Amino acid sequence: MLAFPVKIPIIIKRLFPKYIWEKTFSNKTLYLTFDDGPTPEITEWTLNTLKQFNAKATFFCIGDNVKKYPDILHKINQEGHSIGNHTFNHINGWSNKTNSYVNNTEKAQNTLEKELGLEYFSTKKLFRPPYGKIKNKQARQLIKKGYQIVMWSVISYDWNINLSGKDCLNNVLKHTKDGNIMVFHDSIKAKKNLQYTLPKVLSYYSDRGYSFKSL
Repeated sequence: MLAFPVKIPIIIKRLFPKYIWEKTFSNKTLYLTFDDGPTPEITEWTLNTLKQFNAKATFFCIGDNVKKYPDILHKINQEGHSIGNHTFNHINGWSNKTNSYVNNTEKAQNTLEKELGLEYFSTKKLFRPPYGKIKNKQARQLIKKGYQIVMWSVISYDWNINLSGKDCLNNVLKHTKDGNIMVFHDSIKAKKNLQYTLPKVLSYYSDRGYSFKSL
């Protein structure tokens, strides 16, 4: 059973209006996002694939991976993509106390700022909660600290080993519309499905006049 529906229902978006779920009035624009990197085995392939379609995206990075692979983080930045925070250890907000969760997020932010500089985050600090699971109190504290909490419109489920690449592709093509934020993962677990799905998604929407922008 999938933890979330492939396409987030309108009622959920209305219950949490302070979170970013999609972009309106986008004029045939889609927003690709990638969680869990940087990962040597797949992030650089992802960057090369995006480049083939002149597509920009947003990468929500795990602080511990940033610490291990700073060169890949810098490559993401140099190629014009946006970078956000995905906690330091990919922790679940529902099973962690608020202070621990906020501290873990801040640890990741400090790691990102050390690599990219404070100025990079002067206008926006993007944060996506791992698993999409975050308590209201945790969210309120992070928003007070200047974070924009970015959720999604459509999730590919590329990390799910019980799904095929075709399943993941159908998840995206059947549910995506203008202005949507899509979730993929540049992780080892998602590698096979991502390598099948991403080029086809980029080709399908590019052929129909869509552009891909970062948040």
